Amino acid sequence: FRFLGDLSHLLAIILLLLKIWKSRSCAGISGKSQVLFAVVFTARYLDLFTNYISLYNTCMKVVYIACSFTTVWMIYSKFKATYDGNHDTFRVEFLVVPTAILAFLVNHDFTPLEILWTFSIYLESVAILPQLFMVSKTGEAETITSHYLFALGVYRTLYLFNWIWRYHFEGFFDLIAIVAGLVQTVLYCDFFYLYITKVLKGKKLSLPA
Repeated sequence: FRFLGDLSHLLAIILLLLKIWKSRSCAGISGKSQVLFAVVFTARYLDLFTNYISLYNTCMKVVYIACSFTTVWMIYSKFKATYDGNHDTFRVEFLVVPTAILAFLVNHDFTPLEILWTFSIYLESVAILPQLFMVSKTGEAETITSHYLFALGVYRTLYLFNWIWRYHFEGFFDLIAIVAGLVQTVLYCDFFYLYITKVLKGKKLSLPA
């Protein structure tokens, strides 16, 4: 489940990068969400230099960090003229500050790397909110953007199954990751319904105002 989740996550990132590069436009994409994801991966994978697990693990960490910063660069530099900042107005400080405070208060171990890892878990659970807010504000999303959001939702759902599997067969239970994952999956539920009923039938996704 974790491997499939990683593939779905990677697919989401690749879809987004291809969408921007091929269309030469980042219209409909929330730069704020992408900045938050860049912060998430940076905070989570600072152990890249101190904790070697496997070649696969290291490569995935490098890919996530590189792709997230490439996406931010495309939005705010390469194709800045196409970025719709007028609709990307979510107040991200309402996400960053509470998750940072929570990471200090609720963590597994009060060490810098552990606090940063916990912060990344909390922040990732709500990082998609600026994108969903932007979609709801404009009232629609391009099909490729919808595929990106759906792939992200599948990634989180598969990770929930992975945690269930690990608890059942290994006795492993990480309450922080599970609760954050549940919150993130719930945020996608309404989008899942619209995706299945509209996008998969060839219609352009429109969200209720």
